[in-house]
Amino acid sequence: MSTVTSRTDKTGRHSPDGPQSDDPAGNRPPVPGNPVPGRSGFSAAQLGAAFPGALRKLDPRIMWHTPVMFIVEAGAALITAIAVAESVTGGAETSGGSAVPGAFTWLIAGWLWATVIFANLAESVAEGRGKAQAASLRATRTTTPARRVTNYDAAGDPSASRTAVEEVASADLVLDDVVVVTAGGIIPGDGDIIDGIASVDESAITGESAPVVRESGGDRSAVTGGTRVLSDRIVVRITSKPGETFVDRMIRLVEGAARQKTPNEIALDILLATLSLIFLVVVVTLNPLAGYSGASVSIPVLVALLVCLIPTTIGALLSAIGIAGMDRLVQHNVLAMSGRAVEAAGDVTTLLLDKTGTITYGNRQAAAFIPVAGADRDELIRAAVLASAEDPTPEGKSIVDLAAGMGVTPVKEANAVSVPFTAQTRMSGLDYADETKGATGTQIRKGAGSAVMDWVSESGGIDVDVLSDLTYQVDKISAGGGTPLVVAVRESDGGTTGSSARILGVVHLKDVVKDGLKDRFAELRRMGIRTVMITGDNPRTAKAIAAEAGVDDFLAEATPEDKMALIRREQANGQLVAMTGDGTNDAPALAQADVGVAMNTGTSAAKEAGNMVDLDSDPTKLIDIVRIGKQLLITRGALTTFSIANDVAKYFAIIPAMFMGVFPGLAVLNVMNLHSPASAILSAVIFNALVIIALIPLALRGVKYRAAGASAVLTRNLLVFGAGGVAAPFIGIKLIDLAVSLIPGF
Repeated sequence: MSTVTSRTDKTGRHSPDGPQSDDPAGNRPPVPGNPVPGRSGFSAAQLGAAFPGALRKLDPRIMWHTPVMFIVEAGAALITAIAVAESVTGGAETSGGSAVPGAFTWLIAGWLWATVIFANLAESVAEGRGKAQAASLRATRTTTPARRVTNYDAAGDPSASRTAVEEVASADLVLDDVVVVTAGGIIPGDGDIIDGIASVDESAITGESAPVVRESGGDRSAVTGGTRVLSDRIVVRITSKPGETFVDRMIRLVEGAARQKTPNEIALDILLATLSLIFLVVVVTLNPLAGYSGASVSIPVLVALLVCLIPTTIGALLSAIGIAGMDRLVQHNVLAMSGRAVEAAGDVTTLLLDKTGTITYGNRQAAAFIPVAGADRDELIRAAVLASAEDPTPEGKSIVDLAAGMGVTPVKEANAVSVPFTAQTRMSGLDYADETKGATGTQIRKGAGSAVMDWVSESGGIDVDVLSDLTYQVDKISAGGGTPLVVAVRESDGGTTGSSARILGVVHLKDVVKDGLKDRFAELRRMGIRTVMITGDNPRTAKAIAAEAGVDDFLAEATPEDKMALIRREQANGQLVAMTGDGTNDAPALAQADVGVAMNTGTSAAKEAGNMVDLDSDPTKLIDIVRIGKQLLITRGALTTFSIANDVAKYFAIIPAMFMGVFPGLAVLNVMNLHSPASAILSAVIFNALVIIALIPLALRGVKYRAAGASAVLTRNLLVFGAGGVAAPFIGIKLIDLAVSLIPGF
């Protein structure tokens, strides 16, 4: 049996010296999460592919879920019926005292249908991108043979090496079945490894070509159906029912089949429906009142007025905005289990961030060599490197790398024997053999301060000045959040009384804070988001790292219970909390948090508890998730502002045109100097339809996000989208009117 020996990073992914992809170009398969060029808008091909879906959505049973557009569709159907009737009876000749061209009703009906189709097209384009992602996922979901263990004995035969197995189809596996998967085999379903360790190719799910290590008994035990085992042999307990695997859920979510309206969407829908009903009542009562002045308005004009008054723009784009928000997360390799989670990310006010792997790199790195009183710095560096020559830990390798950067690269001699680190000695090092006397010669040790000092004391006392300087340096490094490694050397004369030991100095190991995080935390602070670092370190170390990283607060010596208590305290104070986690012990906190992002490398319990899953298992992505959530909310708010604002300009086009024939004084309100009442009304309806198409790219891409407080964002929205919403129709309707006026009769 082969073994997995390549180094892995914190996520379990192989480092460059591990197995590599068979694809020499390093190309990734087209799976969700890989950003595709040109995804910010849409192409003619996407429009063509989405058009049939837009037509299918004309079904009233679908349309009534969007009240605003349902009213527009009902109006379009009514005007179409009137247009057909007018073709037979000769049609209305006047409306509000103004002449009505013969083609007026047909043109109004056509553009109302276009308005509904354009609205459906926005949603279909957004859904179409998800369906393309689902198609690539569906290709990974194949029925494969599975080797199911018939009578698994966890105590007597955990590796299932002596137990009978039977071959069944993966579709026949049920919850808690145990299967064996060997090198080259496809994992038949979602599960947890209960025995063994293996290198697994998860590129079909994550798009990452580098294999990852999965093993039993830790936070990297979860495996996903459809991925391939590259080496070794594992025993997996199935944790999902047929049709409910992780891939199945991904397919349903990216297709939109499992998407439900979020609370904010429902609230906005209610607001838009209420506004629409108010305007409907106004329009219905308008004609009886106008009749007293002999200014009766035709039904096509009344319907055109209603459609231009109600907030059709945001009503048409609301669903597309929500779908596009989830799609942007998928492009970042994050799977949101619901739109509610994406919205909650935008409202988050407190971020809980694990120190290791999120704020720091997770592996302590050598930062400096500090000699003690009377010791030579070059001797300290040489001894530290020799003691680390065969140290496989990241800390040991960082000592060698730091020294190499200083030009010191000593070579281990043939008569030297490495001394490995043990929990008992808390030291590692090197022993040289004294071949002339057949005994141990010079010895080098590096390790915990107390352990090395005890080792030195065995050969005599420690000089007072050396001890004082050593204590000072160790305390200074510890106070700064670092880890001190003491280096000493013992020189022997072959076992006689001449052996002596000396402390050479200290290696400063530092938990390195990731580059750029301080600026990102400052940006979050400007957004009104408070950051809290969670760590198991002691308060002094935690305080030092928190200050260096720039977080607002920290929780030291944290247990899972402490984390849960912190989340509840924040929520009790009205805060929305987001956090990441990967272990079973993180599951309760992930479930309690408003936004719980589980790592794909984590346990099944963590992924079930969270409402998002990061396929890349990158904890720092939580900051990007918050940005995407805020962008979604800002986009929805901006387009709502634009939609309501551009209705103001349409009033100046339609209201004067409706009654100008009876009340010539209304001409002063025709500030756009539109050609005729009929051209004014038709131009407003055409603009109302075309603005939907014009705003689809913005709805899909999202409004550009800038870190700022709520008041600053509101001010910007009012200036850009409020003022822009008022100005755009004046320009657009006037230009359309110039074209409409060329039509005979208008």
